[in-house]
Amino acid sequence: MEPILELNSARLLMRQWRDDDLPAFAQMCADPQVMKYFPAPMSRLESAKLIGRIRGHFAEYGFGLWALERKDNGHFIGFTGLCVVGFDAHFTPSVEIGWRLAREHWGLGFASEAAWTALGCGFEHLDLDEIVSFTAVSNQASQKVMQAIGMHNDPDDGFDHPNLPDGHPLKAHVLYRINRQQWLATL
Repeated sequence: MEPILELNSARLLMRQWRDDDLPAFAQMCADPQVMKYFPAPMSRLESAKLIGRIRGHFAEYGFGLWALERKDNGHFIGFTGLCVVGFDAHFTPSVEIGWRLAREHWGLGFASEAAWTALGCGFEHLDLDEIVSFTAVSNQASQKVMQAIGMHNDPDDGFDHPNLPDGHPLKAHVLYRINRQQWLATL
């Protein structure tokens, strides 16, 4: 399949990563508030490696986490997209929708807008039957985005993230899902 290199929403260009995204991305990933629901803030090198893994995902699957650029000013603000879940759980194999935005762009509806666009790509172009999303139980902001884009949570779907050690405060996760029929019903 030919990679899906670009998507557009009303206010955002969802595009491939450029080398000049690294400074803003590294700054975002070093922000303790942005990384509050991840194991730790990331160094510049860790951020660069993540961009490399994202590019590799696009090369392997034809889709991934698109860089988000505001159309009104051209600023890089984070990422949103789809990726194959990289660990074993009761809901895998599956494709996850995820996002991460710089703090100054929170609360403006960008995460929901980009996520909605990514869902459309997943169901219309990739012909997926279901898309999942998950986060730490305490991450209410991401759960609100999941709900805003029509995803549903079954409390029985909760799980402990296998990449976090026992006793870690972020180990308990919630799982949200949306299938093609649920997505079509929201149109």
